[in-house]
Amino acid sequence: MATFISLVNFTDQGIRNVKDSPDRYAAFRAMAEQLGISVRAAYWTTGGYDMVLIVEGAEDVATTLLLKVASLGNIRTQTLRGFSEQEFRGLIDAMR
Repeated sequence: MATFISLVNFTDQGIRNVKDSPDRYAAFRAMAEQLGISVRAAYWTTGGYDMVLIVEGAEDVATTLLLKVASLGNIRTQTLRGFSEQEFRGLIDAMR
């Protein structure tokens, strides 16, 4: 399972309907679970990003999920592939 950290910003549409954000998140979580993606954490934030999501799952399925949600027009995301210490050690070992 791959880990992804998504930095989320509301679009103009998303911020106009910010009161619906918790309900949109619940729909996102249900959609993720249907696709076999685990939502590990979700935080609404202040500063440069409006929300941070951490999800785990197959790379292609997680990417499809995030694209599907972004296509609804309420958010834009920057998604990072995260590696645990053990995963990163494996990458370094493969360099030898």
